[in-house]
Amino acid sequence: MKRYLILLILTLMPLNIFAYSDKIIPGGQTLGIEVKNNGIIVIGFYRVNGKLNNNNLKVGDIITKINGIDVYNIDEMIDLISKNISDNKVTMTINRDNKEIDKEFILENTDGKYKTGLYVKDRITGIGTLSYIDPETKIYGALGHEIIETTTNKLIEIKTGSIFKTSITTIDKSVKGIAGTKNAKFYPNINYGTVTSNSNKGIYGIYSADISYKNVLEVGKYSDVKTGKAYIRTVINGNKEEDFEIEIDKINNNDIKNIHFKITSSELLNKTGGVVQGMSGSPIIQDNKIIGAVTHVIIDNPASGYGILITTMLEEGEKLLKNYNMAIA
Repeated sequence: MKRYLILLILTLMPLNIFAYSDKIIPGGQTLGIEVKNNGIIVIGFYRVNGKLNNNNLKVGDIITKINGIDVYNIDEMIDLISKNISDNKVTMTINRDNKEIDKEFILENTDGKYKTGLYVKDRITGIGTLSYIDPETKIYGALGHEIIETTTNKLIEIKTGSIFKTSITTIDKSVKGIAGTKNAKFYPNINYGTVTSNSNKGIYGIYSADISYKNVLEVGKYSDVKTGKAYIRTVINGNKEEDFEIEIDKINNNDIKNIHFKITSSELLNKTGGVVQGMSGSPIIQDNKIIGAVTHVIIDNPASGYGILITTMLEEGEKLLKNYNMAIA
């Protein structure tokens, strides 16, 4: 009997590894997103006194300390340099390819001011689309892909982040070879939640705004997804969430590009030209189930795109509950 009980537990546990709900709140609303990097990213260089990158840094280096003191934003970096400089030098700690390096950094004095010769960035702000909210845990997922710093093409390592209200004002249409974009007005004081995780499967955090009025849909598993008619839910004007018809023509369960689709809604095509930037994360709904989220536009044919399975996003979001202790009845 004891052996049977142990085997029973081992058999049951994998079925309950992920605790996401069978029914979730579909997204569709456009989010303002601000994430602050865990350190300051070097994105380029400028000449000072005729010298360019005199300290042999690399684009993509992340500055984490000045003279041994942790630094998290550009203002802190400037302040620490001004207070700790000695003989035109400071010790700068950088993270390069996941290795920590201490470098003696020489500053240039120009008209009594010290210059680093660095272009740096400590945060990224943009827009994307909410994919889902789990009504039980308040975990949300958005985008369906990672946030990267475009100059360095590096994944942002999130220190802190937030999602907030936006309103779509105009849309630059997609055309063959060029992805269009949603343009929005930001309302950063109207906060919807945190951003705590950034991966190739989306961004995740805890949704803190009111969800009591929102409806739920059943989660569609891979076996539920089929070719044919479906819908994407997104915003193309103001804050109005609308469903637009698409046709799914290819399905696979091998990577993050699980659902290939083409837009068949003439209204959406006339307004956007196809998939546009800012549409990433728009939920894909089929047979009244949420099955995925839009992730990529096909540049040579912007009426077509890819989506990720919603179950993949839900499993990624559940990693936020890594300290969650599951009780087995």
